[in-house]
Amino acid sequence: MNFKYELHLNDLPSETSLKNATTIAIDGEFSGLNPLTDKLHLLQLCDGSDMVHFVKFNGKYNAPHLKSLLENEKIKKIFHFGRADLGFLKQHLSINVRNIFDTKIASKICRKFTSNHGLKDLSKDLIGVKLDKEMQTSDWGKEEYTKEQIQYAANDVLYLHKIKEELEKILKRENKNEIAEECFKFLETRTTLDLNGLGDIFEH
Repeated sequence: MNFKYELHLNDLPSETSLKNATTIAIDGEFSGLNPLTDKLHLLQLCDGSDMVHFVKFNGKYNAPHLKSLLENEKIKKIFHFGRADLGFLKQHLSINVRNIFDTKIASKICRKFTSNHGLKDLSKDLIGVKLDKEMQTSDWGKEEYTKEQIQYAANDVLYLHKIKEELEKILKRENKNEIAEECFKFLETRTTLDLNGLGDIFEH
């Protein structure tokens, strides 16, 4: 997909077009997988158009405009495996994201016929797009990104709206909307448990 992008340092501008969105796809790039010890380097946001907003953090975590946007209850936020992104947002930016749809959770609830619920799988199965995940483990802390990194990061949000639409059709068909919504709401608590080192408290 052809796309345009804007790169912002540490926060969104106060008058970002994302304020007018009804739904925003979000993904983050980190230095590792543990929000308690690793850094949030990049956040990608897309309103369903061909414009991707990148927020690059240089170690300074103070983003009031981003915080206001993500805590706005009127805007739906789409994540894929939001548990990871939400942990970094809560730990580093004190953001409690409101009104969430998680494509991985939705897929696990309504696509019981498969064990493949990764973004690459959903993109291929639901909308016929093959994603290249080669840049997933590249260095996101570097000062300037390559074209390949920009493309990879953009791809992680450009297709989430369409994937969400397809998953919603299956959730409705399988009568799983309500349980999915309850799981999305639980993500904030799940994130808090993670950050407190409590793991899976429901395990036997």
